[in-house]
Amino acid sequence: MVAVDRSGVVRVERSSVLVDGRERTFTVVSPRDVPPGAPIVLLFHGSNQTAEVVRAFAGGTLDRFAEHGGAVVTYLDGYRRNWNDARVASDFPARRDGIDDVAFTGAVVDHLAERFAADPSRVHAVGFSAGGAMVIRLVHEIPSKLAGAGLIAATQPEPGNFMAFGGPAEPVPVVLFHGTKDPLVPYDGGMASLWGFRPRGLGLSARGTAEYFAARNGITAAPESHDLGRGADDTRTAVERTDYRQDGKSPVTLYTVHGGGHVIPNPRKAIRVMGRSTRNLVAADALGGFFGIRTG
Repeated sequence: MVAVDRSGVVRVERSSVLVDGRERTFTVVSPRDVPPGAPIVLLFHGSNQTAEVVRAFAGGTLDRFAEHGGAVVTYLDGYRRNWNDARVASDFPARRDGIDDVAFTGAVVDHLAERFAADPSRVHAVGFSAGGAMVIRLVHEIPSKLAGAGLIAATQPEPGNFMAFGGPAEPVPVVLFHGTKDPLVPYDGGMASLWGFRPRGLGLSARGTAEYFAARNGITAAPESHDLGRGADDTRTAVERTDYRQDGKSPVTLYTVHGGGHVIPNPRKAIRVMGRSTRNLVAADALGGFFGIRTG
């Protein structure tokens, strides 16, 4: 099914691919006229979400890659609303049933390259929460297939909670977003869980995760932090950006939302149980700046 969004700027369509005999579904948001060689942005939802749920959860802001940047934006549906991600402690049906979400990712990219003439060398993977854990798996398992990665409310698993992946440690640019009052994935590291239930294993802190990827990318220079402050219409949260940069190395950036919760930063008010969002940062715009794709 293909529909023109009410903005008239993008098209929205539901599609599917066959992977290991299973039909896997996803939602594609694309410009009405996709430019040849368009970049691809893949979005992986959080636990118990779907493609459409995470699209709405982000306030529609992630569609901006298609609206302004000419990108093909694709929201993937997990198997029974979850992923076979990078954590040993993951007990989702996708893990128990041996679902190959890496193959699913590759099949979606192949579909987009054929359907839209999008560029398979310009793939950017973005994940929220458990979707971020899935993106962490992609970074380690198929790094050469990624032009960039975004992790929102997700941290690198501790060594004892991290699945082993073969292959070389190829660098990937990584940008991270994390709230200091995240109630599900602690900013300072430790046990991730659903409000104390169904623990997902230990993870590094958000800063430790940024340092991990910086070291993986060969960055030895000290990071630089920038206080982006508080806006006049939101004084309860503040944003800090920490950049890990070195000539010739793939960059890493961490956006810390002081007072922020388990959310995708956007102007829409978050569900109270997830903690605060912020009006001082729109994750989609920061992702676009990092990836080099216009969002406005």
